[in-house]
Amino acid sequence: MIEVTRLNGKRIHLNGDLIERIESSPDTIVSLNSGRKLIVRETVEELMDKLESYRRAIASPWHSIQDKVIEQAVLQVL
Repeated sequence: MIEVTRLNGKRIHLNGDLIERIESSPDTIVSLNSGRKLIVRETVEELMDKLESYRRAIASPWHSIQDKVIEQAVLQVL
């Protein structure tokens, strides 16, 4: 989940996987897969950074498991 701030100052959390598009015109508009659109205070660049962190956090456990499997395979070969 990523935290965004609506124009009224209320903070909400969005599932990063449901974001379809982010536009700046001049307000930042987040379009969700459902067709719903939200206007937020964050810039496009800030949202992209948050999404990148969100996706890294999700992928991190998988990479940990993958690294351990590879390490065990190498040790078996040696």
